[in-house]
Order: sequence, then structure tokens, then C-alpha cells
Amino acid sequence: MPIRTLNIDKLGDDEGNKYEKIVIMSKRARQIAAQEKLELDEKLKYFEGFEDEDEFTFNEEQERISKSFEQLPHATQRSVHEMIDEKTTYKYPEKEI
Repeated sequence: MPIRTLNIDKLGDDEGNKYEKIVIMSKRARQIAAQEKLELDEKLKYFEGFEDEDEFTFNEEQERISKSFEQLPHATQRSVHEMIDEKTTYKYPEKEI
């Protein structure tokens, strides 16, 4: 996959610090990746504990599941698109005085 540059002027509204938005996209990408990993682990967990008699069938199914997750857009790409489409919400933690 080729690397494409990102025009940070297109990151949603004109308000706020654009570099803060980059950090937010980074954190959102980590969330997406962690969620995908949990889903993949949950689906593959089903195959633990089966006997060796149908191992070939199970290996094919595990490979199919893994490939379907590999075909998903990268978490960073989805995070960027969410920010551009203004689907990402964020808030600042309240400061203690």
C-alpha cells in the first residue's frame, strides 16, 4: 500500500489545534486496532479445544477468518476518515484545581 500525505487543513472544522487532532486520531487508531484484535481473538478462540480429527477444516476456517481481518482498512486510515467526516468526538478531562 503506498503512503499518501494528509492535508491537515482538511481535518474537520477550522477550530482547535490541528496537532491535537493528530494526537486524537492516533489514539483512535489504537482503539480501533485493539478492538479488532479482541474480535479476532474471540473468533479464533472458538477453535481451541477441538480434537485433531478435523484439523485441516479448522485450519482453513481460521485462515479465512484471519484473511478477512487482514483485508480491512488499516486502523490509521479509518481513524483519519472518521476525523475528516467529523465522526470522532473527544473531550478534555476536567482539570483539578
